[in-house]
Amino acid sequence: MKQNKYDNPNFFSAYEQMPRSVKGLEGAGEWHILKELIPDLKDKSVLDLGCGFGWHCRYARQQQAGSVTGIDISEKMIQRACEKTNDPLISYIKAPIEEIDFSDSQFDVVISSLTFHYIKSFKSICGKVYDSLKPGGSFVFSVEHPIFTTRKEQDWYYDEQGNRLHWPVDNYQKEGVREASFLNENVTKYHRTVSTYINNLIDTDFMIKAVKESFPSDEMSKNDPQMEDENRRPMFLMISANKK
Repeated sequence: MKQNKYDNPNFFSAYEQMPRSVKGLEGAGEWHILKELIPDLKDKSVLDLGCGFGWHCRYARQQQAGSVTGIDISEKMIQRACEKTNDPLISYIKAPIEEIDFSDSQFDVVISSLTFHYIKSFKSICGKVYDSLKPGGSFVFSVEHPIFTTRKEQDWYYDEQGNRLHWPVDNYQKEGVREASFLNENVTKYHRTVSTYINNLIDTDFMIKAVKESFPSDEMSKNDPQMEDENRRPMFLMISANKK
């Protein structure tokens, strides 16, 4: 059984209240970087893996994508995406992304936001994505940064007054399961190194176009002083690659 916490009513209710759930892409701290990695979508066929509420799907259509398919394991996510979407050129499919089975060379662009650290084998996903892309097609995704996923606590070290001292990193080279707490629920994440993400792509015959690490936008830093701490360590890793 693939992991699906989002159909848990309490978990989903908490997720709905997150800034990125309420405000959409503009509420996602990494969006100002990720969107620069996404190629021109005009008339392109787009696949979104782990589409959630469908924010990236609707963005693709705003950029005049020819067709968009969103995949998510969660029935509640798909239902909410459908409620927010009024566009016959966007279709949503409820399915684990580990089991996607599309025709070869079906899509021009595959995108994914903060999904692959919940999946055991990134290498197998790379193979599926590669096969589904047209020659020259783009694969753009974000994940929790390996510096963020090394420890199950995923938190700062604090002094006695509650000040953030530093971000601890431990067992970086020990890849595998991390049982972490997210929205007051235990979730299974998979830690892998930066080199593993990159080499899995290279081994699949992708060409790496860009590798980015997150930092807060000027606007976010201005509106929230605590955002300055996001410059002390990257929370997200973003990669753009092309099929040869």
